[in-house]
Parts: sequence; structure tokens; C-alpha cells
Amino acid sequence: MADKPQPVRVVYCPVCSMPPEYCEFGPDFEKCKPWLIQNFPDLYPDLLKETNERDADKVADKLQVTGISSGSSDGAATSAPKQEEVKRLPGGKIKKKEKQEVVIEKVIRNKRKCITTVKGLELFGVKLSDASKKLGKKFATGASVVKGPTEKDQIDVQGDISYDIVEFITDTWPDVPESAIYFIEDGKKVPAA
Repeated sequence: MADKPQPVRVVYCPVCSMPPEYCEFGPDFEKCKPWLIQNFPDLYPDLLKETNERDADKVADKLQVTGISSGSSDGAATSAPKQEEVKRLPGGKIKKKEKQEVVIEKVIRNKRKCITTVKGLELFGVKLSDASKKLGKKFATGASVVKGPTEKDQIDVQGDISYDIVEFITDTWPDVPESAIYFIEDGKKVPAA
């Protein structure tokens, strides 16, 4: 008689609660990486190489700070600052750093209805879900976090509150300076201040 089949034991990631093979498709792959490297290094060999390269870079930076150069032929330590590496996108295009600015735009729909969109609050460390709740309560309207046309999150607030919102943003989040807030009027970016 054949042995009774045993159930298959599946291991789940404690971060995203998916099997380790599917962690890369989950919402928090960056948070899963340390657990995957420790428990399943054979599944993602690229992660292991990536961490080894990062560790090597950290050691090289420490050596450079202490004055020991890794490959100087004359034995003298060079004090020239290391140039920042430019991130390149596929095709050789240079990736621009995002400016820290909040853009407020009024969109008119159905002739009389207005929606005020707020973009860029997350660049100042503001959690968009909390910001939309505060905006909805303050102005007694509907406010939600949606994906914009550039696949970045933005806050849509019902109604025309574009000029009242500047004071509210600067009072509620002091990290956001008024000089970093802009309006889009007639297709042009205009400073709020």
C-alpha cells in the first residue's frame, strides 16, 4: 500500500504575506528584500549581488573618508570630492531630480463644476491620505487621492478652493514653504506668493 500523501508546507513572507516567489509582485518588495536575502538567497540571486555591491561601496566610502585610497599609484591620498553619479534611463536619457513644489490646478468639468487638484505634497513628507482627509474636513467637500495622468498620486478636492488652500497648506504643514506653491492658470505655472 502506498504512503499517505503529506500536505505541502508553503512558506509565506512576513512582510507582504505572499509566497517568496511572488514577493517581487507585491506592494512592498523593498521591505521584503532583507527577509528574502536572509531566508531565500537562491530565489533572487540579483539581490545578493546588489547587497554585496552596496557593502563594497560603503567600505570604499569609509576608506576614502579616512584617507586611504583604494587604487592610487603614487601612494598619496586624493582629496578631490567624488562626482555625483548621474542616473540614466534606458536610451541614455538623464533622469532629472524632482523639484520640491506643490502645484495647484483648477479643472472645470460640466460647465459649472470645479475640481481642485493638488500635486507634489508627498515630496515634502506629507502622507497624501491624511492630507486628503484634512482637506475634506476643512472645506467640507469630497477629497480623494487619485493617480494623475503621469501615474503619480495627487489629491482631487471638489469645488474651487484654489486660493483658500494655500494658507491651509502652509499652516497645517510648516515644512511646505509658500514659495514652493504654484498655481496653473491658463496653462502657465504662476507662483502663489
